[in-house]
Amino acid sequence: MNLGFQFKQFFVRHDRCAMKVGTDGVLLGCWSGYDAAAAGSPTIPHRYHYARCLDIGSGSGLIALMLAQRFPDALIDAIDIDKAAVEQAAENFAASPWSDRLHAYCAKLQEWQSHSVPSLERVKSSARSDARWSSVEQPREGFYSLIVSNPPYFQNSLKNPDKGRQTARHTDTLSFSELIHHSTRLLSENGILALILPAEAESEVCELAQAEGLSLTRITRVYSKESKPARRVLLAFEKSKSRNTDISTSRNTAPVEDTLVLEDEKGGRSAAYRELTKDFYL
Repeated sequence: MNLGFQFKQFFVRHDRCAMKVGTDGVLLGCWSGYDAAAAGSPTIPHRYHYARCLDIGSGSGLIALMLAQRFPDALIDAIDIDKAAVEQAAENFAASPWSDRLHAYCAKLQEWQSHSVPSLERVKSSARSDARWSSVEQPREGFYSLIVSNPPYFQNSLKNPDKGRQTARHTDTLSFSELIHHSTRLLSENGILALILPAEAESEVCELAQAEGLSLTRITRVYSKESKPARRVLLAFEKSKSRNTDISTSRNTAPVEDTLVLEDEKGGRSAAYRELTKDFYL
C-alpha cells in the first residue's frame, strides 16, 4: 500500500486523501511565488518575501509544506472540505520541521470570509503525532500575500465513483469563477495567486482573473514530452492597481512566458524539471 512520499526534508502521508502526491502539486509547490522576470530564468527565479500564504484544496498538505520549506518566514494556512484529508494534512504538518508555521482548516473557500464570521473548525498542528481540533477566528479579507491552488478542474467529464476523488477532481464544489473571485477577495495588495490547471482552461481562467482585476504576470506551459501538446499550465496573477516594481514589472508589460518539458528523450526527468525540483526530490 502506498502510504506516502518521502521528500528531502519531509514525508507526506496521503493514504487517507482522495488525491495522492502527484506531479501537479510538486510543480506548483516549486514554481509558485517566484518572479522569473527578476532573475531572467524560468527555472531559477528570484525569490521574495511572503508573510501569509493560503493553500486552497490542500489535500495532504503537500504544497503548503513545500511553501514552508521555501519561505522560512511565512505563516501558511491550508484549507480543504475533506475532513479526513485535513486531519492527515495536520499530522503531516506536525511531523514536519515547520509545525509552528503550518495550520490546516476544514473549510470551504466560499465561506473562508472576514473575521466577522464567528469561527471555523481548525486542525491545529502540534509537536505530538495526534492533531487536535479547536475554534479559530478567521482571517480578514485582503490577508494573504500568496495564494496557491491545484484546484478541481474536470467540468463535464465522467465522474469517478469514489466520492472523495470526485470532490477533489471536479468543479462542482468549487468552480473556476468562485476560485478566482474568492482568492481575489483574500489577496493583499500586490498579492500573488498561483494556479496549475489543464492547458485547455488557460483562456477561461485568464478572462475570469482579468474581470476580477488581476494581472497575469507569469505563465509556464507544461509538456510531458516535446512532441506532445501542453498538458498543464502554471499561471501567476497579481492583485495590484499598479504593480510594485520591487516585485514585478509594470502592468503594461506582457507576462513572462516560458515552457517546461518534464521528460527527456530517454523518458527520465528532463534537466529543467530536475533543476526546478532539486530542493525536494531525493
